[in-house]
This record gives sequence, C-alpha cells and structure tokens, in this order.
Amino acid sequence: MADVITLGWRERLALPTLGIGLLKAKLDTGARSSSLHVDALESFDRDGDTWLRFAVNVGGRHRVAIACETPALDRRAVTDTGGRRTLRWFIRTDVLLAGRRFAVDINLTDRRHMLFPMLLGRTALEGRFAVDPALSYTQPRPVLVDPMGVS
Repeated sequence: MADVITLGWRERLALPTLGIGLLKAKLDTGARSSSLHVDALESFDRDGDTWLRFAVNVGGRHRVAIACETPALDRRAVTDTGGRRTLRWFIRTDVLLAGRRFAVDINLTDRRHMLFPMLLGRTALEGRFAVDPALSYTQPRPVLVDPMGVS
C-alpha cells in the first residue's frame, strides 16, 4: 500500500487517448464502475469491429465539444443509484491522474443532471488511490505531453 496516493472526493483528470486534456471527476468508492457523460452516442462497424462515436463537452462557461471515436469494449447492464438497470456501452481508455497513467473501463451515459461529467469508480481506484472525503482537488491539473515532447 506504500504506492497508494490519497486523493480528494473530486479531482481533475485527463483522458489522453480520447484527446481530453482536462475533466472534473467525482471519485466514488460506492460505485463499482466509472462513467462518462457523452452526447450524440452512436455505434458503427469498422473492419468487423464495433466502434463508438460520441462527443464530450469540456470547459467551464465556454464549453467545447470534443469528438471521440474508439472501439467498443462491451455492452453491459449497470444499476444506477436509483436502482434502475440500463444497458450501457463500455470503452477502455487511459486516465491520467496524480501523475499516473492507467487503463480504465468506462461506461458511456447521460450525466447531464450530475455535477461532474465523470465518475471514477472503485474498480479504477482500487490498489492505486485512497479517497479522503474531506479533501478536494489535491492534485495539480494534468499535463498532456504529445509524443514530440510539446505540451
């Protein structure tokens, strides 16, 4: 457990594989899976595989929609906090948080009525991070560096 970093209940992270440099996330040890709010979600076939196309809105007052395409990982039933089960698409993508980059399975859903566009669940946190609910934004904003070394 020496490598476990303590984070707050909300943090800033990046989803570099999707081209998302900054996103506010709620860290929720009560949720098994991670969720991302997306708009205009559609599935399509590419070379015999199922891919997903969607938009992620980032930024504060001046929102910008980031267009994303990525292979679908799976489609599974998820039970929300109200006890309702819905079938959701899952993707696997990298998360950059607290200077660590790691792959996470994330379900794509409508979180427009939630305070945070992203929820990072206990499966993503386990073995990497501890969450102190008295803390918020303990880490500096993630910095993406492209392969050429330019941020």
